[in-house]
Amino acid sequence: MTVRYTRSVVVIPRKFRWVFWDVDPGTLDLARNQDYILGRVLERGTIDEVRWAIAAYGMPEIHRFLRDRGSPELSRRTVQFWRAVFKAEKERWPEPAAWRRDTGAPWID
Repeated sequence: MTVRYTRSVVVIPRKFRWVFWDVDPGTLDLARNQDYILGRVLERGTIDEVRWAIAAYGMPEIHRFLRDRGSPELSRRTVQFWRAVFKAEKERWPEPAAWRRDTGAPWID
């Protein structure tokens, strides 16, 4: 089955704004703040927020983010999960920050 993702999402839905507790979610720009948004959602979001991120950015862009830039927000566990999703165990990805020892994502345990 082929799943198609679109960039039709232009704002963070109100019900997902809890993930961005430390900023005003209304000021986030999906393009300009992409690394912050993806790092926060992939690490701390529930499956609903992750689905939203996939719809907003697409799997290829999420893969690029993880492979090329990463985020100090991401735990080793979260990075390993996404490596498995993308079948990218042999790709070189940025290492999670040393202080990230666990995950806050409730759907990864």
